[in-house]
Amino acid sequence: MKKTFLLNAQVSRQIAELGHTQSIAIADCGLPIPKGVERIDLAVCAGIPSFEDVLAAVLSEMKVERSLFAGELKENALFLQSITEKISKANGKVIFEFCPHKDFKTEILNCSAVIRTGEQTPYANVILYSGVVF
Repeated sequence: MKKTFLLNAQVSRQIAELGHTQSIAIADCGLPIPKGVERIDLAVCAGIPSFEDVLAAVLSEMKVERSLFAGELKENALFLQSITEKISKANGKVIFEFCPHKDFKTEILNCSAVIRTGEQTPYANVILYSGVVF
C-alpha cells in the first residue's frame, strides 16, 4: 500500500505522467468538463471533498510552476488568497495568471485531466501547470 499523503490512484497516475508544462485542473462540482478530457470525479456530496483538501493532496506530489484561474475568482479574495498561499508554500515561486471564465473553460481542453471536487464556491477552479524538479 502506498504510504504517501495522496492515495487516489487516478490522481497519482495523472501527476506521474505529466511532463514539463503539461496541466491538470482541480474543479468545483459545477465546472463543465469537456468530452475527451479525463474526469476524475471525487465529488461525494456538497462540499466533500473540498477544493482545498484536494489541492493539498495534489500539491503533495506535483511540482507546479504556473497556475491559471478564472478572473471572476478575484471577487472572493479570501478564498483566492488561501489557494495561492498554499500553492506558493508547496512550490516556491509560482506564476499566477487569470483569464475570463469562458476562456478558462476553453483552456480545460488542454488539460490531461480534471479532478472534480464537491466544492460549491463559485469559480473555485485552477489549472496547474507542471514544473520540473531539477
